Amino acid sequence: MKNLISFAALLLLACTVQAEKIQDFTLKSNQNKNIRISDLRGQVVMLNFWASWCGPCRQEMPLLDKIYARYNAAGFELLGVNNDVTEQDAAGFLAERPVNFPIVYDPDSKVRDMFKKYQGIPLSIFIDCDGNIDTVHRGYKAGDEKAYIKTIKKLMRTCSA
Repeated sequence: MKNLISFAALLLLACTVQAEKIQDFTLKSNQNKNIRISDLRGQVVMLNFWASWCGPCRQEMPLLDKIYARYNAAGFELLGVNNDVTEQDAAGFLAERPVNFPIVYDPDSKVRDMFKKYQGIPLSIFIDCDGNIDTVHRGYKAGDEKAYIKTIKKLMRTCSA
């Protein structure tokens, strides 16, 4: 019974969604350029919604940076979508926990609202090479990065098929 409950909990956190094209958007990045999601077509993309006040985000960020470093050259892109009200809040967080992947700013939550049916933060959206939303992962707990890597590898295999 305990295993059944654990399995059900995992299903609630990460789910594969019915193929749904991601809506195009452009956000300002911390790398002094705008990033348009449609320009990343052909790559596996992970959108990770986070905020400076989010405890699990603090744990997750260094792990996401390692995933980015490992898979970026192979066709994986990670965008940290910040949902703080000001860029200064995000900058303070990033000064403590610097990352190499692009951070994009969504202060009005326009992009976050595209995924409002998925509650919680952090929230990770995995997008395949054709621009379809494949998997949604809500929250973060230690070990979730293994599921992220499994999803990234699966999507990368479908890109090269």
